[in-house]
Amino acid sequence: MARAANKTRIDAYVWRISAVVLIGSMMSILDTTIVNVAIATLGHELHSPIAETQWVVTGYMLSLAAVIPVTGWAARRFGAKQVYLLSLVLFTAGSALCGLASSSTELILFRVIQGVGGGMILPIGQLMMAEAAGPKRMGRVMSIVAVPMMIAPILGPTIGGLILDNASWRWIFYVNLPIGVIGVAAALRVLPWVKPASVGRIDLRGLALMATGLPLLTYGLAEIGITGGFTSVKVVVPILGGLVLVAIFALHALRIPAPLLNLRLYRRPTFSSASIAMFCLAGALFGGMILLPLYWQGIRHESVVDTGLLMAPQGLGAALVMPLAGKLSDRFGGGPLALLGVSVTTIATVPFALIGAHTSVAWLCAAMLVRGTGIGFAFMPAMAAAFASLERSELADATPQLNVLQRVGGSIGTALLAVVLQRALTGTHTLGAQAGAYGTAFWASAALTALAIVPCIVLLSAERRARQAKADTGEHEALAGAVAA
Repeated sequence: MARAANKTRIDAYVWRISAVVLIGSMMSILDTTIVNVAIATLGHELHSPIAETQWVVTGYMLSLAAVIPVTGWAARRFGAKQVYLLSLVLFTAGSALCGLASSSTELILFRVIQGVGGGMILPIGQLMMAEAAGPKRMGRVMSIVAVPMMIAPILGPTIGGLILDNASWRWIFYVNLPIGVIGVAAALRVLPWVKPASVGRIDLRGLALMATGLPLLTYGLAEIGITGGFTSVKVVVPILGGLVLVAIFALHALRIPAPLLNLRLYRRPTFSSASIAMFCLAGALFGGMILLPLYWQGIRHESVVDTGLLMAPQGLGAALVMPLAGKLSDRFGGGPLALLGVSVTTIATVPFALIGAHTSVAWLCAAMLVRGTGIGFAFMPAMAAAFASLERSELADATPQLNVLQRVGGSIGTALLAVVLQRALTGTHTLGAQAGAYGTAFWASAALTALAIVPCIVLLSAERRARQAKADTGEHEALAGAVAA
């Protein structure tokens, strides 16, 4: 019993590594949401049209998408700690340059530099946490890294609104500097140095395909929200081009022994079903997050700061249950919890589908709290199940792929719900009719969430088969040992 307890007990050094990773992850995700609320202000201050200023966000997203696939190879080739430090330095330096920008062109360029660092922070951080934790403790440790993903989209608009109301826009970037310096100092002190592995040359053809295909796909999906439809040339061409390049990469990766990303991991039912569940959950989570802020500001005429505070119950609900979800997923597997969480999230989205122009704020906050608990029970256990199904040597390949799936899923969910909302708002002239349009969009959000139920059921079944196979193998080895004795 004592030996089994030691295997599942989490040592202090694992928590220290998690805390350092949390600093970088929170900074990276928080920055995205802070800048999103400042686009109009940036356009006014830099004397640029919104169409040009929008590239402050788009350029960051595209550089993020381009760099994520290479993080696994870079971690093996140069060492995870070394790459993580580089990513923190790039992000912090990019933040300083953004604050010093004197034109929209400079700001867009510096945001690309910032995005290169930001794109590596989360996957490399998850990689180091997964290696330190091991499969038996994955759920509890991953419940830590999932916190900024839930909290940052809530805090970002509030912090951004406070900065814009009380200080220069440049402080939306300068606020990263002390956090970045603390993150670098903590990483130097705490994170273990990892000796670079002997790996082959980088898969240049795969890198060219993914570094082009993913940004094209991301750009096309972002344009859906701007154009309000799927038929624009600015939408169709990038999306089709991106899908073709990613498909060519998949064929290429399955033919060579050392691809940029090891897609053979998806042959494992547990990893593939957990990955699909995370993709669907990201679409439901990030897609749904655009609707309520728009409702609070467009229908209820709340300020940016008040809107952020009104969104807090969802993040609070997720943060409250994540430690418990981590412990339970380590004990029972991610499948049962993910299925429970998705079901709760789907049901808790229904009250928003019935939303009106004067729906009780207290009622909506209570529904958000329940929805947050569902998200907390769903998202992190699926992530932990994906990592727990892998060998340590496979983590460097898995982390960038899971990050890509989350970002693409989130982009798709955001684009779909933005189009549903825009079309539902067409022809509405009263607050009641406009609130009804938001209800239509929330029905679509509930349906999007419900889609994740199927991969969660598959994940539950795959985990059950894996445990049975492991038990059968153990019985067989014990019997063989007894015969040999």
